Amino acid sequence: MHARSSEPELFDAVAPPPDDAYFLAPYGLFARQKIKAMVGRKLIVSAKPIDDSQFQPASLDLRLGKEAYRVRASFLPGRSRSVLDHLESLKPERVSLTGEGAVLEKGIVYIAALQERLELLPSLSAAANPKSSTGRLDIFTRLIVDGGELFDEAPLGYSGPLYAEISPRSFSVRVREGSKLNQIRFRSRNSQQKGLSDFALSDKELKQRHAASPLVDHELDVRDGLILRVGLEGSPGQVVGFRAIKNSEVIDVDRPGAYPAAEFWEPIHARRDRRLILDPDEFYILASRERVQIPPDLAAEMAPIDPAIGEFRVHYAGFFDPGFGHGGDGKPSARAVLEVRSRDVPFLLEDGQPVGRLVFEKLADRTDALYGATAVSNYQGQGLKLSKHFRDFGEG
Repeated sequence: MHARSSEPELFDAVAPPPDDAYFLAPYGLFARQKIKAMVGRKLIVSAKPIDDSQFQPASLDLRLGKEAYRVRASFLPGRSRSVLDHLESLKPERVSLTGEGAVLEKGIVYIAALQERLELLPSLSAAANPKSSTGRLDIFTRLIVDGGELFDEAPLGYSGPLYAEISPRSFSVRVREGSKLNQIRFRSRNSQQKGLSDFALSDKELKQRHAASPLVDHELDVRDGLILRVGLEGSPGQVVGFRAIKNSEVIDVDRPGAYPAAEFWEPIHARRDRRLILDPDEFYILASRERVQIPPDLAAEMAPIDPAIGEFRVHYAGFFDPGFGHGGDGKPSARAVLEVRSRDVPFLLEDGQPVGRLVFEKLADRTDALYGATAVSNYQGQGLKLSKHFRDFGEG
């Protein structure tokens, strides 16, 4: 672990870069040490040195480049077309992110070049998510690659630049060159896995893991993943959620602890009937009823909501690093914070109602640093918690 200082600590590969065989087996999701080796082997490259704080237990934070483009609509470039070619056809407005950066207005779509680019081996692919703090600020962020037909994916053997689509929803935000809004993870596949898109542990495997060491502090409920239920029960006056206040001031994404929560969020208090009506186009921060923990050899992702469960979207930033919620006593210690938005109609939520599925995946190697063991783990042991940018209610 590296101590934090006012200056970023740059990653320097002291050992000679490994040969390609190091990345081919065992198969699975890469842990931090293997992502560092990718930098040493120049499978991940950047014009600016990689900052050591970018390395998470099973992912790498990505940094915004020097400029962004304001566009009329979201898009995918499609096969055999680059992102820049598509941008030129839209005649976008350039936005400089150097110096003090720029304000990205809510309700507008931006495309930003990222500092990192990939030179993947044929057996390696990548997937991305918004960072936890990005999701809790309701900044819809997706990865785009040249020739891409899917968001948040770099296909096997991808070689080229990376871009972020950024669309603030509740708050206008200030970003700058080097701001980190999304994270990327890497996966090695064998020849039989080339066409696979689902690497999740089966429900049978989850039951076996839970029997050996609890994944949740409630009875295990699995259905193509671990089912999480919303927590709305509380004593009178207890806060069980937050709703974003519209028309608030601009939030600088690089200023943690800078903003009083009361100016941006309306607390939602527990009701006797343990219910909450989600209003369309409003953004809510809620929490799971269960406390969870991610074992050291696994990572997890919140799967997109099943339409059969309800007409709402949960969790834009759905990646859980190994060690998240790992309590000192071996018991699950952290609730999953839920970023919730109703779709087209008001929707009634009740305490204990299913709201999402947590799917687990094996790491190729156990990580050398669990979540919570580094200086950049902001949400270990969390309950209901806003993003790191806000001071608690009553702190002013």
